[in-house]
Amino acid sequence: MTSGKDPNRPTITGGPTIILVQPQMGENIGACARAMLNCGLTELRLVKPRDGWPNEKAQANASGADLVLDNARLYETTAEAVADLQVVYATTVRTRGMVQEFVTPRVAAEELRAQYSAGHRTGVLFGPERTGLVNDDLTLADKLITVPLNPSFASLNLAQAVLLIGYEWFQTGEVPPERVLHTGQSRPATKAELLNFFEHIEGELERTGFFTTPEKRPSMVRNLRNAFERMQMTEQEVRTFHGILASLTGRRKGGA
Repeated sequence: MTSGKDPNRPTITGGPTIILVQPQMGENIGACARAMLNCGLTELRLVKPRDGWPNEKAQANASGADLVLDNARLYETTAEAVADLQVVYATTVRTRGMVQEFVTPRVAAEELRAQYSAGHRTGVLFGPERTGLVNDDLTLADKLITVPLNPSFASLNLAQAVLLIGYEWFQTGEVPPERVLHTGQSRPATKAELLNFFEHIEGELERTGFFTTPEKRPSMVRNLRNAFERMQMTEQEVRTFHGILASLTGRRKGGA
């Protein structure tokens, strides 16, 4: 197979943001950048890459996908990396006993295309090579992506996973905007706005003694966040819930 590079042909750019959480090797980041540009995806975000950033091995392994690497942005936490996004999907091979909606890469790509075409900021989370995303990262996602592969051998490396999602995205083309969730005059809430609300409601629940069993608190919080994520709230709805909490507790927060 030839290199497939032709600088005289137009470059497709844009698409959902790809977020790599704690990637372990520069070579893998470079391979992901190459896979992204193959599919016209150009916005890369990195959360605490193990070997630091920038990384010479990533550059060498990107095979010329400098457009992606040169504009990659570095973050300290996953929450910070998705804060300005409105629609986030996350990849996982395990259900982890969490109540969330799972979709295939093809379905995810179609839904992401519709949201992106409507002007919403979208992204896909990928976890570390060995362990995948932790539960607290998965709760930041609206839906989870699982790949239907051989049950006895469903192992993908990081770049393969990015390429698979990217390929399905590239095949969707444009999707009519009527497939997008209609939100009236209010835009979809960003992840930062949702996290602010989560902190508000969890703080009030803590104050009133709702979390009676400390060891169960993390799973209860994750289930609560997943329930609100499935609602796909608008910015106005988030502010309304802030107001409801303030009314119930007599404490003002979040500009309700």
